[in-house]
Amino acid sequence: MSPAATSAAATSAAASSTARGFGWGIVGPGKIAHRFADAVTRLPGAYLAAAQGRDLARVTAFATEWARPDPPAIHTSLDALLRDPAVDAIYVATPHAFHAEAVRAALDAGKPVLCEKSLAPTAALARELAGMAQARGVFLMEALWTRFLPVYADVGEWLASGAIGAVRGIQSSFCFAPPYDPASRLFDPAQAGGALLDLGVYNLSMTQWVLRQALGSCPPLLDLAVQGALAPSGVDSHVAATLVFDGGIAAQFQCGFDGHSDDSLRILGSRGHIVVPTRFHEATRASLHVFGDDAVHVERPWAINGFEGEIIESMRCIADARVDSPVMPLADTVAVAGWMDAIRARLGVHYPFD
Repeated sequence: MSPAATSAAATSAAASSTARGFGWGIVGPGKIAHRFADAVTRLPGAYLAAAQGRDLARVTAFATEWARPDPPAIHTSLDALLRDPAVDAIYVATPHAFHAEAVRAALDAGKPVLCEKSLAPTAALARELAGMAQARGVFLMEALWTRFLPVYADVGEWLASGAIGAVRGIQSSFCFAPPYDPASRLFDPAQAGGALLDLGVYNLSMTQWVLRQALGSCPPLLDLAVQGALAPSGVDSHVAATLVFDGGIAAQFQCGFDGHSDDSLRILGSRGHIVVPTRFHEATRASLHVFGDDAVHVERPWAINGFEGEIIESMRCIADARVDSPVMPLADTVAVAGWMDAIRARLGVHYPFD
């Protein structure tokens, strides 16, 4: 399909829906897909049109649970889902190692894609998928929902206005301690497991976002220092890294499956600092501290469950015949994937498909 034809298909998809609204198809009815379905089924103008999974019993149970009011169509093959005329776009919720297969097929079929983070386990794959979307003129976005949370509109305004002066450093953490299971997607190399792809992508993507808001663009990465630990399966179970960007801004983060943290984000400036105090990846609170002034605290609850922002952005971009989101551009996704490649290389983490 030519770029012009696929672009027209994406535009048509955005406007083609029945009175029910914009129809989403889900690939992979796992845990994260339930949160997505909850947002879609409560979002005006959108509905869950179909779900696809290889296990018929599992996808049937998923469809039954999310009958709002009618159950979504059930498909056991990806091709059938992509041929479903009720599906205007797909959300890919499979483990990291299987994202590329679904994204490629969807882009070839002219179906817009919102794909769970990390878009791809390597920069080469991320670059391939981004290039494919551009060549075919079909929308693709990594589902980094944090960037669309209401509280980050305030944080972005503080940064853009220079409220804390020049940004000097960024600190963040994201850790929890699941039980070790070598067969789980968190620890299995064949599923692209590891703390970096599952958790560290938030630290890195939001570091990149902070720099874009403060400086207009993210400066080049000049230096990287990495420490960490590996799980018995060989994937990273803990990562501690410092990234130094052009201009001397240092970003430090820790992520891991071997402990707990406050999961905070702190942005340090020449005149003050910004704090997202807990669970920055799904934050509703932030505070601005400027030297000599009273602290400013904001509370911005989710409208539904936090996923609505990325869904609305995807539908808006598709309606506008965009290939890319200005909030979560493919160039950002590819750059972060490159940073993660470099970090994994320092730790000696290798996937079977590297």
